[in-house]
Amino acid sequence: MRGYTNIPRQDNNIGFNGNFTYNYNPYIPIELELQKGMLSGGGLTVDKDRYGRKFTNNFLALYLHADVQLGAVIDYGNGWFLNVVKNFYLGSGIGLVRNNNTVQRYNILPNMGYPLPPDPGAYKFPGSDQSTNFSIPLRVGYEFKIFDSYNEPGWAIDIGYVHNIVFGEGLDGYDDPISKFKNNATNQYRQFTIGFKYFFGNTVSYNKLVRDYGF
Repeated sequence: MRGYTNIPRQDNNIGFNGNFTYNYNPYIPIELELQKGMLSGGGLTVDKDRYGRKFTNNFLALYLHADVQLGAVIDYGNGWFLNVVKNFYLGSGIGLVRNNNTVQRYNILPNMGYPLPPDPGAYKFPGSDQSTNFSIPLRVGYEFKIFDSYNEPGWAIDIGYVHNIVFGEGLDGYDDPISKFKNNATNQYRQFTIGFKYFFGNTVSYNKLVRDYGF
């Protein structure tokens, strides 16, 4: 995962999530997702950030989202191509991100025109180390369904891309005034995801065959 904040340089990191899924039908899953991850960026030298800003955010996030796979809206019984693309999906939802930042809060580079720490006149970057922000995920991906001995979907491997729009200034912990810094973009972070799903519960009827034996 990688952040998009007012700190130009961002790192790539690994995150983890767990999902509880309710399948409204085989092609419309509704999921409650818990994420744990890290976002980081900036640096203490001019080549990494011209003001010496640096942050590490060990965050938790909770999302409720739904995906709509193409199989819910197309008749895929008439060709192999439609049977392949039926598992592509788009989705969105809403969530909360709990930020827990470690931030370089004072300027340590002389190019700002302020005295350097420990001088009491050193510039302190405004913002909060801990905060909670609303977020909207924009999701796209593909679900590989794996069928059990009853020819029902028993497992799945999900590969996707998620772009999270975060409302607030909490991802990097900096809330710099526009009069001093460029601070006009919404905080965001992205994820490339791969996940494993196990389906349990009762099997119910559906108006189309999930596994089409003709292709």
